[in-house]
Amino acid sequence: MSIQFKALPTEAVRALQQGGPDAYGRTPEHRISDGDGVPCRHCMKNVAAGEGYLIVAYRPFPELQPYAETGPIFLHAEECERAAEAEALPEMLGGSDYIVRGYGMDDRIVYGTGAVTPTRDIAARAETLLARDDIAYIHVRSARNNCYQCRIERA
Repeated sequence: MSIQFKALPTEAVRALQQGGPDAYGRTPEHRISDGDGVPCRHCMKNVAAGEGYLIVAYRPFPELQPYAETGPIFLHAEECERAAEAEALPEMLGGSDYIVRGYGMDDRIVYGTGAVTPTRDIAARAETLLARDDIAYIHVRSARNNCYQCRIERA
């Protein structure tokens, strides 16, 4: 089975980069990167030292419901190109491990699918989960802070 790592939609990112409100109705916070641990969820690359970035509250779900987690993410402050949907692990996933968790068509966690997964095993874990009929898509989240990283879907 082929999978695709999916970055945030450009339309939503551009609105935030232009000062639009985040999931909590707040203006994005501006910071300057020290080059360490600032992954942009749009280009799926790390924000380089000296570059500006935004911190925003993001909810990667279409509507509010009990499983619609909202949390902090980083984005380049300036426009960046959206990462192509690809089977290859995004550059920004440079940590040692992540939470890989399946969601159903109803955008709710499918219990028993979440697991802290070594980075090298993310693609294989995603393929295993997406082989199941009850899994519509997967989130990759930080194992340390539970921050949303990206989505994985069937290609």
